[in-house]
Amino acid sequence: CENHLLYFHGVPNVCKGFPRRIWHSMVGNMPILNLRYEPLGKMENRILKRIFDVVFSGLFLVTVFPFIYLIVGSIIKLTSPGPVFFKQMRTGLNGVDFVCYKFRSMKVNDDEADSKQATVDDPRKTRFGNFLRRSNIDELPQFINVFKGDMSIVGPRPHMLAHTETYARLIDKYMVRHFIKPGVTGWAQTHGFRGETRELSQMEGRVRADIWYMEHWTLVLDIYIIYKTVANVIVGEKNAY
Repeated sequence: CENHLLYFHGVPNVCKGFPRRIWHSMVGNMPILNLRYEPLGKMENRILKRIFDVVFSGLFLVTVFPFIYLIVGSIIKLTSPGPVFFKQMRTGLNGVDFVCYKFRSMKVNDDEADSKQATVDDPRKTRFGNFLRRSNIDELPQFINVFKGDMSIVGPRPHMLAHTETYARLIDKYMVRHFIKPGVTGWAQTHGFRGETRELSQMEGRVRADIWYMEHWTLVLDIYIIYKTVANVIVGEKNAY
């Protein structure tokens, strides 16, 4: 073609495998194609995010959290028999399970705790537990998970193992959200995808938001999401239950 002054353009037979914009990068001298651009795929960005997590969670755990634990723990013990912390296995980075900590907001219910989501008028919730969930105070022990390295301050919310197993079968790209650490708060939670997922479309929206966050991560975005989370707590959220 070129010898006859014609440009040659090859169309690779992979169009169906790449239905969206793809990214080109190099591994040594080898060019590769990526389905998405992920800033946290770079080591320097992961180190920056981890430093932010350790400093932020460490300061919180040694200053504010001891007082919160003393007050909240005492009320939990006085109003409902059982432990102060609720511990549950959740799906984390790369699909690895970890123990997630929360202040206990429900009566001890081992039979349903690992499979049933909380609802608006959930009879399992204690009176004080209802306040904890609406104010998001029940999530504060997860800063322990952040400091340990199981979670990040911002990221996709970790789901129960039973839900991971179910939604991985029902929703395409569901497991993509596990390429990064789960978070105490996230882009999805600050944009309407919080609480019970009655319809499959709600979880699909959450997954899309989580993947968007993965592809657009910056430290400034994390700080913005933290600000939005605090603002939503102050204003109140209808899905906080």
